[in-house]
Amino acid sequence: MRIQRSWIGILATLLVLLGACNRRQTASPVKAVSGEQAVVPRVRIVPVGTRDAERSISVTGSLIADEEVTVSTKVAGRIARVHVDFGHTVRRGQLLAEIDDRDYRIQLDRARAGLAQALARLGLKPEEADRIPPTTPAIEQARALLEDARTQFESARQLVETGDIPRQRFVQLQKAYEARKAALEAAEYEFRAALAAVQAMKAEVAFAEEQLRETRIVAPFDGAVTERLASPGQYVRPNDPIVRLVKSWPLRVRAEVPERAVTAVRPGNEITFRTEAVPDTEFRAVVRQVNPVLDARARTLTVEAVLKQPDQRLRPGMFVQVKLTLGVDRGVIVVPRQAVYTIGGLSKVFLVRDGTARERQVTLGRDFGDWIEIQAGDVRPTDWVAIGALENLVDGMKVQAERVPPGRS
Repeated sequence: MRIQRSWIGILATLLVLLGACNRRQTASPVKAVSGEQAVVPRVRIVPVGTRDAERSISVTGSLIADEEVTVSTKVAGRIARVHVDFGHTVRRGQLLAEIDDRDYRIQLDRARAGLAQALARLGLKPEEADRIPPTTPAIEQARALLEDARTQFESARQLVETGDIPRQRFVQLQKAYEARKAALEAAEYEFRAALAAVQAMKAEVAFAEEQLRETRIVAPFDGAVTERLASPGQYVRPNDPIVRLVKSWPLRVRAEVPERAVTAVRPGNEITFRTEAVPDTEFRAVVRQVNPVLDARARTLTVEAVLKQPDQRLRPGMFVQVKLTLGVDRGVIVVPRQAVYTIGGLSKVFLVRDGTARERQVTLGRDFGDWIEIQAGDVRPTDWVAIGALENLVDGMKVQAERVPPGRS
């Protein structure tokens, strides 16, 4: 027990000595600091700027082809040849595919034979199909017989009144005259019917020629084949697809504009757009068509613009971001990007007024490269803002300001 009490006493003495030493060490620096002059930090400052800036919005859109069509067949038959394939470039009128035309050639020969027969009834040759005769030999013969019958009838009418011929003979000549008149009318009817038959057969020939031409399927415009839908040996019916064509130029931009921005797009306006497929490149287009009505559900307006210059890097179907300029804001307040200090999601700047740093919380706006817009905050165009080492500044701190001209920060 004595030994324990002696050790306790020794420990208590040591603790008292250590506490005294600590008090002496902490007291000495306080005296040293209080005897020195406080150091005022130096900061670089630049003037707050202003500029005119476009007010714009970004909307999504897509690139679409100028024309896109599925070329189909107009006649039925078995495909003999397909001359193009996926990815091929074609010109307007270029042959895409052929249908076996043997049956259609036979139909054309039959129609031409029928036309020749109809022309023969009029006394015409096949090469005279476009000539319409004023009359026919049958009509001329009927007219001659009618004239002879009329002469006999007129003479008999005078003679029967004087009693030189019996009335029975007069009646016979009268009936003969009426018969000749009917015969002439019949010949004229037959002539008109023959003319109609010729016109009908000419139409048959034209139809057969058209059917024969339709066995050759050609491109309706310059473009590229995006899909081949038929193969040789396949039997196709009218309207069956053969190939799908797309006309990529002029390329169109189609976008949906929100209701608040519909006044910013009119035919003739220029728009700009970007696409992830071609980064860091801005493209331009001119508005050509504007939908006259808004989508009642989405409250958006569909607009189409045409690219000003062709670019092989752009393809139909690409997703684009379209920039629409709504107007110009005058006197926008901007500060250098170096003057903005962001921490915890809050953006701040330090104004230097009368040699004192003043912290101001701000709301950032549009990005102008090395400068950025201050949308909200107590920042005036006449202010100067600190740049560099902003984390060392606190609100109310005295500073030595070193003015830096704009552009040399």
